[in-house]
Amino acid sequence: MVSSAAAEFIDRTLRAEGSEERAAADAERVGGGLHFYGASVGAVRGTVRDARRRHPRMTHDEITALASELWSTPVYERRLAAIVLLQGHVTELLASDLTRLEQFLRDARVPELVTPLAVDVVRPLIGRLEGAEALRSRGIVARWASEDDAHLRQAASAI
Repeated sequence: MVSSAAAEFIDRTLRAEGSEERAAADAERVGGGLHFYGASVGAVRGTVRDARRRHPRMTHDEITALASELWSTPVYERRLAAIVLLQGHVTELLASDLTRLEQFLRDARVPELVTPLAVDVVRPLIGRLEGAEALRSRGIVARWASEDDAHLRQAASAI
């Protein structure tokens, strides 16, 4: 399966790119109970780019499965890699993906993941929807604005 091979490549590469010192500093700065490999944002972006080159014909379902697989482990760099992956495929996302994205936002734990997910993935996705899908998505974001979950409120205000 493409997503597992790609997830393994991404995880292995991010671990290799990390440093204990950066991981400790990031854990102190970002927090949120996440684990950190200590890889730089540039390393995350480059790793996702390399994974996309290794698997150039990923389908929508493979992309979203890979994002979910990366997100499933509470490691900051893996979750950032999921966001970078989705940023690169935002035009392929569907209105039905909002459910998955909402769950990512609920589980993000830190604003450093909420903001890029909301601004660079959810906002462009919602911005290109039309008709009933656009109305439904605006309703979802309006609901987020009044949720008890601080991350959903943050996402709604960013959108």
